[in-house]
Amino acid sequence: MIKLNNLVANYTTVRGQVSAVDGVQLEIPSGIILGVAGESGCGKTTLMKIIYGDIGFPLSLPSGNIEYNFRTEKGEPVTTKNIKNFWFKRISYIPQSSMSSLNPVIRVNQQFVDFLKDGQRKADVLAQVRTYVQELGLPAEAVDAYPHQLSGGMRQRIMVAMATFFQPDIILADEPTTALDVVVQKGILLLLMNLQEKMKNTIFFVSHDMGVHYQITHKMLIMYAAKAVEYGDSSDVFERPLHPYTKLLTESLPTIGDERTRQGVAGRPPSLWDDLRGCRFADRCPLVTELCRTKEPELIEYRSGHSAACHCAEKLL
Repeated sequence: MIKLNNLVANYTTVRGQVSAVDGVQLEIPSGIILGVAGESGCGKTTLMKIIYGDIGFPLSLPSGNIEYNFRTEKGEPVTTKNIKNFWFKRISYIPQSSMSSLNPVIRVNQQFVDFLKDGQRKADVLAQVRTYVQELGLPAEAVDAYPHQLSGGMRQRIMVAMATFFQPDIILADEPTTALDVVVQKGILLLLMNLQEKMKNTIFFVSHDMGVHYQITHKMLIMYAAKAVEYGDSSDVFERPLHPYTKLLTESLPTIGDERTRQGVAGRPPSLWDDLRGCRFADRCPLVTELCRTKEPELIEYRSGHSAACHCAEKLL
């Protein structure tokens, strides 16, 4: 179990502090793929950075903490302050711009060696790496190349290989298929699914593509304007959404044989600089009431394992 306890993440700007993640409180089972969805700027990437412990100016974590599903060798709890000691070994990150994240002036094999565990010999690790990348559908020679000598799909597989080589407990995949064609996307998604099934680790999968979430995730987290607004099993979230925002997102998905015109969500998210009172989706919500504009909804479990932050959720039951 991974617990996110009332996380509040701020960015320092010339205008002052702004909250990009505001009060996220969740319990996530181990060994699943959790999909994280929402519009750009809703806090998805910031949440991944906080979980990974990549916290530094201008990003800060003024309140909240994370309980990870592993401990130090001495049995002590791991926190966001010492999680860096476990990067790639227990927790790894596939960044949003993963195709440009490899060092362009260093061969791929050297970038694997940078994450050697104590006591491991370079030659032994490189032999294991060559075998491992072949299992992921790459030629062994790929690890001896410079990044620019590899195609986009090959670089993406290298990033997946680096993130999974030490079989970490947690993998944070921030839009890992961005800028790839659909054929390569499918290959990367199948690769991640197969690796997760084999390793039984937890993957946080961030994507704007609800169709991808529907195919590969076990649970879904929907974020809106820095808030967690819905959380539950993927089948429930897609088939019986409890938040109007989620309902509009899922209804935008095309379906074979359904010729109805699809519409986007009208309006735009509120500025996080505004004085945000009540529900942050109120100005765009088709079910809005006066209560929505004055009282902020809490994330409440309406069905077993299915929660929503919406005063009108009972209307969608």
